[in-house]
Amino acid sequence: LGALPTALGPFRVVAMVITVRYFAAARELCGTREESLSVPGQEHSTSELLALLAARHERLAPHAQGMQLVINGCIANTGERVRDGDVVEVLPPVAGGAVRNETALPNETALPNETALPSIAAVPSIAAVPGDSAARCEIREQPLSVDEAIAAVQRPDCGGICVFMGTVRDHADGRAVARLRYESHPSLALEQLRRVLARVRGRHERVHLAVLHRVGDLQIGDTAVIVAASAAHRDRAFSACRDVIEGIKASVPIWKKEWGPDGSALWVNLATATRNDR
Repeated sequence: LGALPTALGPFRVVAMVITVRYFAAARELCGTREESLSVPGQEHSTSELLALLAARHERLAPHAQGMQLVINGCIANTGERVRDGDVVEVLPPVAGGAVRNETALPNETALPNETALPSIAAVPSIAAVPGDSAARCEIREQPLSVDEAIAAVQRPDCGGICVFMGTVRDHADGRAVARLRYESHPSLALEQLRRVLARVRGRHERVHLAVLHRVGDLQIGDTAVIVAASAAHRDRAFSACRDVIEGIKASVPIWKKEWGPDGSALWVNLATATRNDR
């Protein structure tokens, strides 16, 4: 057939280079926190990228389509594309609550004009939500204080204060639990928590809200989360308090790993056991 016409030039393989970061269960399934990947093509949909990651990481494959992607700091919408130079974060389903294996992060963009969030260690006390003095929240490794949460919502015009306290129990879904660990996304968890408080404040007039959520290693009986809500009357305080904790369980990127007495461990809402590695 002879040589190809020189006008065509050499064949080129088009590829994009992206940084992929893995969190919680995704990190353990892939065996890495971060990797730089050269991916064929100029861009990919989120589902296409998840399929590529599933092909690369065998243990991730059964769970890949349940993962949520964050592109350049923003939670990815369904039709969003991944392009050359992007930083992609892979987030497993959030810890949730009584209903498991059904929760996922909502498709929301990052807060507008959000300044860099402080690290857990840099937050000295429960902080006000930017632009809303009636909502306060913090995610931290240190033990939580009910008195601190109540003080944050106590007001002269509020006759009712409702407090929800979530503690570590010794069983889950018929299994014994010896200890657990909470892990949160370093910036999105606080952003999502602020959104939850803003939505609840939008539904309930003149309520004051406070949330403390612990991360790190917890033992049976330790307090994991405190929600306080105050209002002029008890019915509004009760409703707002429940709405906050349900919103946290449904959308805030906080993950929970549970260990049994035999040393076996699993990530809640992932439905697969992981090795006893830390």
